[in-house]
Amino acid sequence: MAEPIEHAESPAQPQHAARDEYPAYPVGLRLAGRRVVVLGGGQVAQRRLPALVAAGADVTLISPSATPSVEAMAEAGQISWTRRRYQEGDIAGAWYALVSTSDPVANETASAEAERTKTWCVRSDDAEAATAWTPATGRSEGVTVAVLTGRDPRRSAAVRDAIVEGLRDGSLAAPHSRDRTPFVALVGGGPGDPDLITVRGRRLLAEADVVIADRLGPRDLLDELPPHVEVIDAAKIPYGRFMAQEAINNALVEHAKAGRSVVRLKGGDPFVFGRGMEEAQALAQAGIACTVVPGISSSISVPAAAGIPVTHRGVAHEFTVVSGHVAPDDPRSLVDWKSLAKLTGTLVILMGVDKIGAIAETLIAHGKAPETPLALVQEGTTAAQRRVDATLATVAETVRAQDVRPPAVIVIGDVVTEGPHTRPAVTELR
Repeated sequence: MAEPIEHAESPAQPQHAARDEYPAYPVGLRLAGRRVVVLGGGQVAQRRLPALVAAGADVTLISPSATPSVEAMAEAGQISWTRRRYQEGDIAGAWYALVSTSDPVANETASAEAERTKTWCVRSDDAEAATAWTPATGRSEGVTVAVLTGRDPRRSAAVRDAIVEGLRDGSLAAPHSRDRTPFVALVGGGPGDPDLITVRGRRLLAEADVVIADRLGPRDLLDELPPHVEVIDAAKIPYGRFMAQEAINNALVEHAKAGRSVVRLKGGDPFVFGRGMEEAQALAQAGIACTVVPGISSSISVPAAAGIPVTHRGVAHEFTVVSGHVAPDDPRSLVDWKSLAKLTGTLVILMGVDKIGAIAETLIAHGKAPETPLALVQEGTTAAQRRVDATLATVAETVRAQDVRPPAVIVIGDVVTEGPHTRPAVTELR
């Protein structure tokens, strides 16, 4: 018996050396309901166990101790825990094994058992002796990305991160080709800088067939859309040509009923003076479901981009956002300007550039101090951002003299004077 065994083992070393010359063969293991053995309950197990549990594996942990996180998984019934050291035979019946104990002898013995039982085995202490390697993995919307770069795990992680980030933010186009379900999404594009749209918003934009875009949305993103995407201009230019809200609603419904994926790209947040609810209601009345993707509101982000905190300890404990698209004496106005004048916090006004003179007079008439500081931030977060400072008493003349135009966010209150350094009356970002 000794001779054939010796004959069988004699070429093992050259074969092992030859294996190192070949790349790993990538494969996706379907472990749901199948036995997986994990030896060692330390940091390696803590990192790998969640993915095994998520894959539906029947995980048995064999270790005399475990980290608190691993122990919590056992207490929750996500894994079975045998509280002892590895023993010969523990790998039996396993489809996959993860060997990660602090005992080199146990790791070597368990690895040898896995080799005999033809069980794919990952070793945390000796990748060269393993029969399987764990790739750097990431997931985005049903896609699993797994990257192997041999002996360079940091590069694997970097490549993985780049791919997953591209899938999530839409910069890496990977459209569905099977079982694609059309959708309608009301997407908040943020204050203007294309980098400030949410990851989900950008991904949906990349998957759209039709984009109905506002003038105040992140227009630069439209240039990234593939040629087949239909872009509908829904710009509402003040006192100029506009697309009536009813026409926007009809376009959403018609394209959705035609089986297209539709994104309504709006500036800021869809539900902050964006008429997003009107569009959601129109879709609901037509029996069409929609997804609402919140956006970064310009009421907060634009002041921040100009160095103004809407709240600040010891200065403002609240902030109020109002629409200034109608004058205070307009019967259509729903704003209680008298009450606003009595507040000590920050007042943020959107769509109020052409009405700011009347607004300032009304606030002063109801008790707001004329010297209350004020800032107008035009084209916030974009390359054309411009900040103009004034007071309630001087704002009307300042707007005329500095030719401030919409879109601009107006911030009223003592927070305007807060900042890392003293600001000039006008600052521009080019």
